[in-house]
Amino acid sequence: MIKVILFILGVFLCSFGLLFDLLYLNLLSMGYSFLEYVKFIISRVECNSLPIGIIILLFLLGGKNIYEKILRFKRKF
Repeated sequence: MIKVILFILGVFLCSFGLLFDLLYLNLLSMGYSFLEYVKFIISRVECNSLPIGIIILLFLLGGKNIYEKILRFKRKF
């Protein structure tokens, strides 16, 4: 049950962060350089939710393989 809640949280954080990243792309049309845009995105809290959501999803989706490898390793001994 906790994995389902974390998955939903990860998807929500990814979509929320991506939404604001796309909204702030308008800064490029207003004269900001790409480096200034990246500095601005890094400083915003709502835009930092995208990497946090990706990390949560990678942890949830990649964790199963780690447990399978541990079980296979223990069976050999």
